[in-house]
Amino acid sequence: MKRPRSMRYEEFLAGQLRNPAVRREYQALRGEFELAKEVIELRLKNNLTQKELAKQIGTSQPAIARLESGNYHNLSLSFLRRLAGALGAVPEIHLRTKEA
Repeated sequence: MKRPRSMRYEEFLAGQLRNPAVRREYQALRGEFELAKEVIELRLKNNLTQKELAKQIGTSQPAIARLESGNYHNLSLSFLRRLAGALGAVPEIHLRTKEA
């Protein structure tokens, strides 16, 4: 059996976003996905496991897993500051108008 060609995330995402319904949902959740991606990249850059990061900021590993999945709601600024500090970063908070 022929093995399927692997695809980079960016290629997969571009293909999925051609579908208007997927694009609308992605745009609605874009901030959560962007934060999740940034946290994963910084955690890996700092050679930390989810458990190690959680311990450093006083939370649980499942909380970090939820954050990295984009399924974490009601984040506090205090939590974001602790997270950023452990990852050698600073939080930036922005407001933008809703897209039509």
